[in-house]
Amino acid sequence: MEVPAQDFSEHGVQRRLDGLALRLLTGLALIFSLYQLMVAAFHPFSSLVTRAFHVGFLVSLTFLLYPAWKRAELSRVAPSDWLLAMLGFVLSSYQWFFEGDLIQRAGDPTLTDLVVGTILIVMVFEAARRIMGLALPLVCATFLLYGLFGQYLPGDLAHRGYAFSQIVDQLGFGTEGIFGIPTLVSATYIFLFILFGTFLEHAGMITLFNSIALGFVGHTKGGAAKVSVLSSGLMGTISGSGVANVLTTGQFTIPLMKRFGYSGVFAGAVESTSSMGGQIMPPVMGAVAFIMAENLNVSYAEIVKAATVPAVLYYATVFWMVHLEAGRKKLLGIPKEECPNPWLAMRRQWFLVLPLAALVGMLFNGFTPMYSGMVGLALTAILILGATVAAGLSPTAFRYAFWLAVGLGCATLIKWGVYPVLTVIGLLAALCLVVNGGPHTLRLLRDSLVDGARQALPVGVACAIVGVIIGILTLTGAASSFAGFILEVGAKNLFLSLLLTMLVCLLLGMGIPTIPNYIITSSIAAPALLKLGVPLIVSHMFVFYFGIMADLTPPVALAAFAASSIAKESPMKIGFKAVVIAIAGFVVPFMAVYDPALMLQGNPSYLAIAYIVGKALLAITLWGAAAIGYLRAPLNWPERAVAACGAFFLVAAMPLTDEIGFAICAAFIGYHLLRSRKR
Repeated sequence: MEVPAQDFSEHGVQRRLDGLALRLLTGLALIFSLYQLMVAAFHPFSSLVTRAFHVGFLVSLTFLLYPAWKRAELSRVAPSDWLLAMLGFVLSSYQWFFEGDLIQRAGDPTLTDLVVGTILIVMVFEAARRIMGLALPLVCATFLLYGLFGQYLPGDLAHRGYAFSQIVDQLGFGTEGIFGIPTLVSATYIFLFILFGTFLEHAGMITLFNSIALGFVGHTKGGAAKVSVLSSGLMGTISGSGVANVLTTGQFTIPLMKRFGYSGVFAGAVESTSSMGGQIMPPVMGAVAFIMAENLNVSYAEIVKAATVPAVLYYATVFWMVHLEAGRKKLLGIPKEECPNPWLAMRRQWFLVLPLAALVGMLFNGFTPMYSGMVGLALTAILILGATVAAGLSPTAFRYAFWLAVGLGCATLIKWGVYPVLTVIGLLAALCLVVNGGPHTLRLLRDSLVDGARQALPVGVACAIVGVIIGILTLTGAASSFAGFILEVGAKNLFLSLLLTMLVCLLLGMGIPTIPNYIITSSIAAPALLKLGVPLIVSHMFVFYFGIMADLTPPVALAAFAASSIAKESPMKIGFKAVVIAIAGFVVPFMAVYDPALMLQGNPSYLAIAYIVGKALLAITLWGAAAIGYLRAPLNWPERAVAACGAFFLVAAMPLTDEIGFAICAAFIGYHLLRSRKR
């Protein structure tokens, strides 16, 4: 549970505790994770009570782990924070103790209700400030002030006016405030998938990913950066946090890139761009994907399907940029003898892929994300425990035991479902106590649960405080004004509406994380885009993608700041270079709006999909050459301008633009091949 206090992250400075305080904090985090597993398995409470307890755990852990001020003493918890932590949990249980009474007097809160609701809302604001700084609480406070005093604004901005009691009842007790849909999704799907990722990380998945990346591409031209792209992309399949990916894989890949000739700025930009792509990389995308599925009332598999092609294009862009930069600087790969054998690594640790494969298979065969996540967790825990048991067995006995366990596990899942598997895990845990390494394995499982609870704090608190915006927008109907403006602009030019929505996402992303960014802009802009004819999933994906791009876009580029702490370079320079490398993240959403086949929407034919993907890859090829200034040989500025022009025409969705783009592409590539051969 102890973490470095000064490491940069998208969240606040954490305390470094020991002794009794650390044990209490660890115990509370462990209880939080076990509570969430119990909720997922047995659903013991009503939906509103489940959300309330989730927020209570989030607030309590935040006050214990994050100090009120960055300069506060980090080796102990202030007495006031102990009191706030206890108060937060006690207030969250108010929904449980008085559930029936609150239902009967819904819309007519008592004085006690108002006091409890007000204090809880204030505590959520304070928890968000400690974790994410002032930007997000200030945005939410602006909406709150609008709800309280918006009747005094001029013209169409004004609303009819709402009493303080109405505001508190809406935000503190209903299902459209801090206990709204984002909190529900955080308390169910998101927490399970965060746990799934931490279990796989502790089981050794990061080591396996690095070995695979090093083995397959480490020895190729510019292999060090290609390792970063591949390992970060693989990491993205189990982790949806871009900044966390930077700080995880970047500790290994950024120094490796610098060692083999890449500049610190380029190395940091490659790692930032690769890691941010994890939020759009199936099957375990960022938390936004679960919120989107709940908002749109579609299966998670539909969201994954829509994200697959753009995610591949995104990483193809980064890989291509890295390859061109290596050619321009004549960089070699890592000596092959220094690279591990990827096939040997997979043969030794192939079983780590089983939970991920099971998760994907279940998501695409109609199972709910919650059930799929529980199965994935159960399989990962069984693998961790089984590895300990196997340590005391001969190779032959291990093979027999392994296949027996696989058979029994599959039979149990098919016949009885996931819950008996949890019992099996408990029995295996007891068995591990009597074999060599058992206590170590139980400690590993405990650390996975604790780490999962810690990683869930920023996501959960963001979901809770953004409920303030949703509650005010729902109460006042203010979203219709901005949506109307977008519709008015879009009636004349859809591209301008898309550009306006993109700018809003990027501006909001300068101060707030991807999750609240998506929730705010999807509530306001996505319905307007839908009325302009943009398919539902595509309109939400458009908002989602630019929320991610905001973490790469200066002046406030969180991923670039995280990478700068490792690369020892200016975060602004890293951010600007990352924007160039991640151009597909800016272009693909526009292409998908004009041709939804890129996101596999509208039942497109295979030919239509192949055409739009091929066109996108060709545009990426030209843009990479223009941005890096190299293809088979260095490019001068006129050549780079022609390549950029060709890429633009391929992206633009206007009459004859494709034909012009293909003609420019053919002429440019033909001329360049001829010139490079002469050289």
